[in-house]
Amino acid sequence: MAQYKTIYIALGSNKGDRFKHLQNAVNHIFNTIGTVKDISKVYASKAVGFNGDDFLNACISLTTNMADAIVMDKLLQIERKIGRIRTANTNTYQARVIDLDIIYIDNLCLNTAHLQVPHPLMHLRKFVLVPLNDIASNVYHPKLKQSTQQLLNNCTDDSKLTSQNIWLKNPSKQFDFSSLKYIAIEGNIGAGKTSLATKIAHDFNAKLITERFADNPFLPKFYADKQRYAFTLEMSFLADRYQQITDDISQLDLFKDFIVSDYDIFKSLIFSKITLAEDEFKLYRKLFYLMYKEVKKPNLYVYLYQNTKRLQENIKKRGRSYEQNIAEDYLQKINAGYLDFLKKQTDFNVKIIDISDKDFVENHADYLSIVNEICS
Repeated sequence: MAQYKTIYIALGSNKGDRFKHLQNAVNHIFNTIGTVKDISKVYASKAVGFNGDDFLNACISLTTNMADAIVMDKLLQIERKIGRIRTANTNTYQARVIDLDIIYIDNLCLNTAHLQVPHPLMHLRKFVLVPLNDIASNVYHPKLKQSTQQLLNNCTDDSKLTSQNIWLKNPSKQFDFSSLKYIAIEGNIGAGKTSLATKIAHDFNAKLITERFADNPFLPKFYADKQRYAFTLEMSFLADRYQQITDDISQLDLFKDFIVSDYDIFKSLIFSKITLAEDEFKLYRKLFYLMYKEVKKPNLYVYLYQNTKRLQENIKKRGRSYEQNIAEDYLQKINAGYLDFLKKQTDFNVKIIDISDKDFVENHADYLSIVNEICS
């Protein structure tokens, strides 16, 4: 999954219901590009370079892992959806329903045919600098080596901006995780547990716990010789999961709002029932329940159901050599094992989310639909 970046966007409108256009733009950005973090006050300013109605201006910051060019394309799509029609002469100042300009992308400097970052005129425009200063006063211009506050102090633009007694709503606030102190996200091999847990932790200020499966030396051996290494593998997983969950959950993080993990220790029993011989499983189950009663249970257990075909595609895509020959019937048994366990579960709240037709890594709308299901 691509790294997250912070993008600052300036918004302006001087046609029609200006405030509504700004709010619609913020909503569309959230729904299609990334999580809105901060929103400035709304300011009124005179039109610059032409005679027209006053503009309403604002700035927002958001985080996304989309490619820069895709972000630019989506902003243009949003402008068109709200009603802007761009003319061939882009240098002509004119009234507009909505104007969306990328100001900063982290500390990058870009100069392409379609995107220049930082925005080449930002330091000359108070209608950009004043709202930007609300949310990024200490962010430095990577070329001019000045903070937004310094750029504003040094700006020779004599335009007058008036703060408005109206505030844009942050659509990110619609999702409430306050009652979900500990969420465990589970699923079959290749379902996307870690990707979803990571995105939620990043977007909603959660402490992330990810399984340390990559460090298990028995995993490649198990896929090569299941009968020989099954018990050893399951015991090593159980010990490691118990230790990690016990350690990580006991370590409070005062700066995080909740905990999200990409596994629950009960997966040890589900997998062992499939992989172990009957006598081995009976012994394993006794050891498991001795540990399980000491482990903190999640407030919400989310199971990502993915069909076998998509699981195999995801497994192939991520390219772990020891996973490439996992049999279809093995994945089907894991799905059946999870579903059987979840139907009988009374210790905590369970939500099964079918993601067979969703791509929450590449499609932000799919991601938000899953988040909505978790919070509802």
